[in-house]
Order: sequence, then structure tokens, then C-alpha cells
Amino acid sequence: MGKLILHGMKLSPCVRRTFAVAAAIGVEMEFKFVDLFKGENRTPEFLEINPVHTVPILEDDGKYIIESHAILSYLVNQYGQDDSLYPKDPFQRAMVDQRLHFETGIFYNRYGNLAIRIYMDDHPKFPQKDIDALYESYDYMEKFLSKQKYIAGDHLTIADLCCISSITSAVLFANISEERYPKISDWIKRLSALPYYEETIRKDNAEYLEFLKGILTQKNGSSNIEIY
Repeated sequence: MGKLILHGMKLSPCVRRTFAVAAAIGVEMEFKFVDLFKGENRTPEFLEINPVHTVPILEDDGKYIIESHAILSYLVNQYGQDDSLYPKDPFQRAMVDQRLHFETGIFYNRYGNLAIRIYMDDHPKFPQKDIDALYESYDYMEKFLSKQKYIAGDHLTIADLCCISSITSAVLFANISEERYPKISDWIKRLSALPYYEETIRKDNAEYLEFLKGILTQKNGSSNIEIY
């Protein structure tokens, strides 16, 4: 096994999910902090490795993999003791892949459209249509979970660890009530019971949410989400 180094910032949901998958398969990674707010992801050295200047980057014995979804599948394929987190069965793998594509193409995109305003706008306000679009994403996930306990089937996969890292951040903009989303609520409780959840997901996500609320308070005088 080569030396694994994860380059990134733990405020990122994409970094948190990578640590969760590594913990799930019992793999340790050295962490190399990249300060996005100081532009450390835009230095010539960083851009040589990753021209799209995103985190995380996984370094494995001198080889580099960018984009968290690719990293998750690589970790399980390369270091997992079995294929339960990323099944080799073509149909089961397709279900996991579909949920990963859903997360990056729909859910994370809609969440990101809201989160980016906190950083970029002088007085962040959030369109009702974008909040509604995020709730629509919750509706899709509730449907995914209507006949199964996990997001892509009857057992935990990398799709669950991917989605939980995003949805627990998205609640800043769109709360998840047990009444409206009983399946999602049960799924979150199920994943919260994982032995590595506290260390890899919950703790850093709580810090991230407080960080975003701090920016809102600084800019708007309140951490409340202003909708127009």
C-alpha cells in the first residue's frame, strides 16, 4: 500500500465524505491542509496537479486523483476488503453510480447555488425558487428511500456517505422535518450511528455551519436566511 495523502479543507463536504469512506474501509490518510481562502488551490504547483483547482485531491504514492466521487470509488476498489461499499455486480454498481451522479449533478449543484452567495454577495439573500429546488431534491431522496433503508439499496454504500456529507450542510437553507421527510430522517439517524460518523462527518460539519452563520452575521447582522 502506498502512502495516502488527502489535500483539502475539512470545511468542504467533499473532503468529509472522503474521510468517511476511508474510515469505513479502515484506511488511514495523512491530511494536508489547503487554505482555499488564501488561494492555496490556485498556486502554480496546485494547478499543475488539478487545473480545476478543487478539493479534495488524493495522492497515492505519487499518483493524483481529483474529484471526490472518483476518489471514493478508487479507495474502495483499491483498498476495500470487499465490494460492499461499491458493489461489483453491474446492476448494483449502476444504482450506486446513479445516486453519485444525482448528488453531484442535482443535489450538490442546487445546494452550491445557495452556499456560494454567502461567500460572494455583499448582502446575501436567497431566491425562493432556489430554496424550492433544494426541497425538490429532498423529495427525490425521500422517494429513493421509500422502499429501502439506504440511498442505493439495502446496505450502506459510498453513495450514502457521499449524500450525507451534503445534506447535513444543506439544512442551513432547507430544514428536514420528520413529518415531511420521515425516510430521510430515519436514514440520517441510521448513518449517525456509524462508529466513524462523529469524527468524519458531524464534528466538521457543525464547524462548517457555524462558519457560514458567522459570515452571514458579519454581512447581514443576523445568521437568519433571508429569502426573496
